[in-house]
Amino acid sequence: MEKSQSLDKPDGIAPPHSHPASIGETTKLADNAHDQGAQLFQEVQEYTPEELEAESAKVRRLIDWHIMPIMIWGSLVFNFGYLFWAIPANLLIQRLPVAKLTGCMIFMWSIVLICHIFAKNYAGILVLRFILGMFEAGISPAIMSIVSMFYKRSEQPIRMCVFLAFNGMATMVGALLGYGLGHVESTSLKSWKLIFLVIGLMNFVWCWVFLWFVPDTPMNARFLSHKQKVIAVHRVSENMIGVKGNTFVWSQALEAVLDIKVLALAIMGMGCGVINGGVSNFASALIKGFGFSGIYATLLQLPTGAFEFVLVPLCGVAAGYFRDSRCIILAIMCLPPLGGLLGIRLTSLDHRWTLVGCTWLQFIIGGPVILCWNLLTTNIAGHTKRSFSNGLWFVFYAGGNIAGSNIFFTKEAPRYFSALTGLIACYCGMFVVALLLRQYMWWENRRRNKQIGEGVRTEEGADAQGILEGFGDRTDKSNLHFRYAL
Repeated sequence: MEKSQSLDKPDGIAPPHSHPASIGETTKLADNAHDQGAQLFQEVQEYTPEELEAESAKVRRLIDWHIMPIMIWGSLVFNFGYLFWAIPANLLIQRLPVAKLTGCMIFMWSIVLICHIFAKNYAGILVLRFILGMFEAGISPAIMSIVSMFYKRSEQPIRMCVFLAFNGMATMVGALLGYGLGHVESTSLKSWKLIFLVIGLMNFVWCWVFLWFVPDTPMNARFLSHKQKVIAVHRVSENMIGVKGNTFVWSQALEAVLDIKVLALAIMGMGCGVINGGVSNFASALIKGFGFSGIYATLLQLPTGAFEFVLVPLCGVAAGYFRDSRCIILAIMCLPPLGGLLGIRLTSLDHRWTLVGCTWLQFIIGGPVILCWNLLTTNIAGHTKRSFSNGLWFVFYAGGNIAGSNIFFTKEAPRYFSALTGLIACYCGMFVVALLLRQYMWWENRRRNKQIGEGVRTEEGADAQGILEGFGDRTDKSNLHFRYAL
């Protein structure tokens, strides 16, 4: 087949000169675009469909082996607050090299952790915790940005879920470290200071690994050849969001605030935050209230990490395998922990292992969290709009965490009826909003199909014109060729 022929494979797109958009129009659009991947995307036409298809899987494997292991350890820094620095952090992610920024955030996070051992009073601890929240605010959205730059829509859910699943691994490692270091008596440091020192040093080492191995964009990935960089950009071009742009556009920020999709996802983010803040802070108290001693209450949190480590990736596999299933899976993932909350409220205290099992179910919250992230990365186009939308989500999530940690009243132990009622309401609300969001996006896709026609689309739901407009930093609202992943 000649290089000038159109690509008819599912993973391919028609080269610019085989589409109504000419080479000249493509070049002009690329020259005017802020997207950093536009120039490499122009070179797609130099390769045959067979070359692109043959190399695509190899490029994906290279990206997997070089980026995924590094990001998994990045999940160790996920668990703290984001509120004050959430939006500024996301705007910095847009403006600065994302991998270098992330590595620096992990570095500063490790230093602040180590500084805990020098704190002299409670006020010092509070200041350090506040600074921790600032540096942690950008970690998860940075990972979202990296995944969106390197992976196709269908490939993103499982990668994001694997990243968050290692939050469960961190829970298990943290519980074991807490148990082991808590019994150390032969050092001059108190056990809690020793824990901060060890975890801080672990992250200090890992920041240098992250800085060395993780590229900022496909364009400067040292493990890819020039041809492989072209193919890497071609792979994600079908997302119709470009790769990365540095220019801040105020109109896109305003569009994000007024977008029904963004607000719906932010509401679900707040629900996730309330649940996470309540459960992560009071799981041990719940288990103690069921009749287990302090040290065993800590050990009984190990299975919570295992739940998250196993079930969250399964959620990602399902979302990636079944087309347009993200919102439905998000709604379904709310049901088991909702049943667990009802079990805690209604089961007699004599059945303490049943109550512990119901508590473990609450740690499936990582599934809805990661699917919210994926809905943001796949359905929000425009670099500034996406950054601002991510920031809004984490602001609402952080606010939810603050609220969730303040609805457990000591006088209601061990049942905490007020808190359980609040968490039940959050799960019910998330269930309803997820289904309504899916219906809204389905309606919008249908409206656009009627307005401009379905056209020739790839398996990712993209057409060539929509791809070109994505490289032109068009938002999902202004790019009528954009189709939402449900």
